[in-house]
This record gives sequence, C-alpha cells and structure tokens, in this order.
Amino acid sequence: MNTIFKDLKIIELANVLAGPAVGMFFAELGAQVIKIENKSTNGDVTRSWKIATEDQKINSSAYYASVNWNKKSLFLDLKDTSDRSKIVELIKDADIVISNYKNGDDLKLGMDFETLKMINPALIYAHISGFGEENNRTAFDIVLQAETGFMFMNGTKESAPIKMPVALIDILAAHQLKEGVLVALIKRMHTGKGSKVSVSLYDSAIASLANQATNWLMSAHDPQPIGSLHPNIAPYGETFSTSDNKLIVLAIGSDKQFKQLCSVLKLEKLLENENFSSNSNRVKNRTELFDILETEIKKFNSEILMQHFIKNDVPAGQIKSIKEVFENEQARNLILTEKNEFDMITSSVKSVIFNINN
Repeated sequence: MNTIFKDLKIIELANVLAGPAVGMFFAELGAQVIKIENKSTNGDVTRSWKIATEDQKINSSAYYASVNWNKKSLFLDLKDTSDRSKIVELIKDADIVISNYKNGDDLKLGMDFETLKMINPALIYAHISGFGEENNRTAFDIVLQAETGFMFMNGTKESAPIKMPVALIDILAAHQLKEGVLVALIKRMHTGKGSKVSVSLYDSAIASLANQATNWLMSAHDPQPIGSLHPNIAPYGETFSTSDNKLIVLAIGSDKQFKQLCSVLKLEKLLENENFSSNSNRVKNRTELFDILETEIKKFNSEILMQHFIKNDVPAGQIKSIKEVFENEQARNLILTEKNEFDMITSSVKSVIFNINN
C-alpha cells in the first residue's frame, strides 16, 4: 500500500458516495481515516443499499464497500453529548474533516468550519453540497444528472432520457474535492493555516459538460440524444455486430485512422468517395457509411477483427459486460480486498491508480 499520507489523520463525517470516495482516496495513500457513522440510523445509509443476492442480515453492502476500504468506523451520535465530545477530541489533532451536511445542519451539530477551526486552526474542512451550500434541496445523483443535461443527452431518439449506470456526478464531485483538498494541503505547508474547501455536485456536473457545453455556448447547438454517436466525429460511437455476435464500437478520430479502417476492411474504394473524404463529410453521411461498414464487419470474427484493428492502430473496442471486464488481468490488478467487521471478505476497485516514480 502507498504510504505517502501515512501521517495524515482524517475524520469522515460524510456518507453515501462522494464524500466517502474522497476519504478512500486518502486511505489508499496510507492516511488514517476514521469514519463516523450515525449509530441511531445503523450507520451510513448505503449499508442497506443491497442487490438481491447479498446477505440481507448483515449491516453492510457491496455498495458501501465500494468507497470505504481501509477505514476505521465508529458508531456515534452527534446529538448525544458524550458521543459528540469523543468526535471533537478526534478532530483536535486531525488534518482533514470531510462532511456533506445540508445548510444549517453543520451549525446545529457544532460541526461547521468556523466552530471546528477554533479548536484546530490548521484543520482543512472539506465539504460537499448538492446544489450549493445555501441550497437545502435534497440531491441524489440521478437528480443532478437530470438537472445538468446529462440525462437529456444520454439515450437515443427512440428512448426516454437515460441516466449513466454509475453515480457519475458523485464521482466527479469527489475528484473536484480531492483536488481542492490537495491544494489546501499545499497552502497549509506554506502558511500553517487550515482552509475550508467546498464543492457542489451541481457545479461539478456543469464543469464536466466539456465540449457539449462549448457546442452550445459557441454554436448554439443544443445537444440531442444520439446514443453513443459523437456529434463532431464519424464513425465514432457506431456499434457493429460481428459474425460471432459480439459488439464492436469504432472511434475514428482522423482521416488517417479512417484510411487504416478501410484498409483492414478492404474498403479502400471509400477513400475515393467524396461523401467520406473528410470528417465533416463523414458526419453528414454517417448513416450511409454505417450501412457499408455494417455489412463488412459482420463478416469478421470479433477476436480476429480486434487483432487486426489493434495491429493497424484503428481505435475500436469490444463492448464487454462487467463480468468480462474482470476476466482481464489488468482489471483484476485494480481490485482491493479486506475483511470487514462481519469477517466477510469485501472487494472494491482502487480509486488511486496513478504511479509516482523517482
């Protein structure tokens, strides 16, 4: 385990996904992370978020395990004077507190930044809100995906709006908060003073709209649901079935890559067709191009075709189930395991996947 943050002590007052994901980031890097769970509600609510095949009698879940690796959990109640005193003692020499209280709840519990920095001036207070610190609106990931354009864009013309199958906005907000905390740690190295770092799910989502935002801001293009297709590139996102009924997706981003694709599929004649001579023309005529590519790709076995694509530097991928993903050794190398308080081996995926070498 990486121990770069072995001297950091972190108190996690947050629950669900975004805040705990930040805590797990530091836990993976060797920090001592103490997770405070409300004993009056049986702890973090995600302990009860179970799929049908999980043991319903145990107060834990795979969802909970996904962002709580290598933490020490304490079941306390901030409304209890004795329990609150225990938490304050822990915070006195802590480096970071992670919270996701609604506006005003932190003040009621005495866990707001202004109160805590009086007992620990060097404390970094990391806070996640839903729609901003002054907004008390309850914010779950799907609500944010709906309110920030993600659901509207995701799907096809025939489908209803579709959410991403992971809590994407929570993950994005967690990354924003990690970055803010790291900046605050650098600031503290120079000044000795703590900081409050705050991030909202809403702002994190808007900041992640990237090119879809600029397509609107610069060209008044309101992105519509087009499935996996890319509005600016073709063939990019088109999905094809092979002879063994596997699905392949293309991501052709340049004329050179299109030439390589045509070479693999023995479709060099397409290079002489004005409809496909440039990316902009391919975008305009992507339906016609799809029909041609579909016929040829259907002739190939998926494994053989992918070997040709990789050898000839054609950007393409086989669409895999999660089961198939973790049959790959590279993916298996990213699995974390530990034994929880119920003597059950849990598995989750690393959130720290970068390497730092001397």
